Amino acid sequence: MSLTLRLMGAMMRLTVRPVMRRATDPQNMRHHFERAARRWFRPVPHMHAIPCQFPTLGSDQHAARDALWVGAGPVMSDQVLLYLHGGGYIAGSPKTHQALVARISRMTGLRAFVPDYRLAPEHPLPAALQDARAAHAHLLQRGYRPDQIILGGDSAGGGLALALLAELCQSGQPPAAAFALSPFCDLAFTGASVRDNGRRDHFFPGDRGPYLAQMILGDLAPEDPRASPLYANFPDCPPVLIQVSDAEILYDDARRMTDKLRDAGAEVALQIWQDAPHVWQIFDGWFPEARAALRDVAHFLRRFC
Repeated sequence: MSLTLRLMGAMMRLTVRPVMRRATDPQNMRHHFERAARRWFRPVPHMHAIPCQFPTLGSDQHAARDALWVGAGPVMSDQVLLYLHGGGYIAGSPKTHQALVARISRMTGLRAFVPDYRLAPEHPLPAALQDARAAHAHLLQRGYRPDQIILGGDSAGGGLALALLAELCQSGQPPAAAFALSPFCDLAFTGASVRDNGRRDHFFPGDRGPYLAQMILGDLAPEDPRASPLYANFPDCPPVLIQVSDAEILYDDARRMTDKLRDAGAEVALQIWQDAPHVWQIFDGWFPEARAALRDVAHFLRRFC
């Protein structure tokens, strides 16, 4: 483990955990996340982020959601990454994650579509999944085949990507591949690491899980596969990469999700990093473990590009 990761990890435990323990206002949490993104998430050379919109699904055919087309350097025209940002379903946006996505684009040549899905508690689940499904439908309408689309996401976005993956597998539209960074897969918080890593996690006190679930679930049960892909079915699932740190309260989400996908017959690579913070990949440019993890993501994706 690098010295910079040790120092930044200690700083996160001293500064971020107390904020997360006291946090109750989603608007304030969004403000903190956006400010942190501007300060800590470093831009990528030749990055571009082009605003656009995509139509929603349902009765209101005139409604639309915002999104970003993100890339860095030359990008391919015949394949696309549908990336779903993290933020616990209550914060985050395409802008907060554009640097992370641009780095993946620069390493792979993939152009990325990053939808601004609806957030809880104003829009509890399954609103985010409905918007993710609409974003996928928009890419199909633009001419991409299902096997020309790769799914990706981090944290809540990683769980959302896996929930969408389950629906696409069940509908006979599986993507080429999927990856999830520190995915949030079980809103019932039944993993042992919620307790065991409750003091070790850099960001999240384990006992805050039920409060978060209450804000984001709406009328859904925690075990509903639209909220918790750990309980979903994945027929004919494509290859999946999952990265997680052994220090996270979500460590067991990743481990059990890997077992679930393997039991479904999928090829799954689970990469476990030592004592890294939640979604450490987003801190690319600050410590070498972030870049190394992204290189592994790129190596996995280049099999399908």
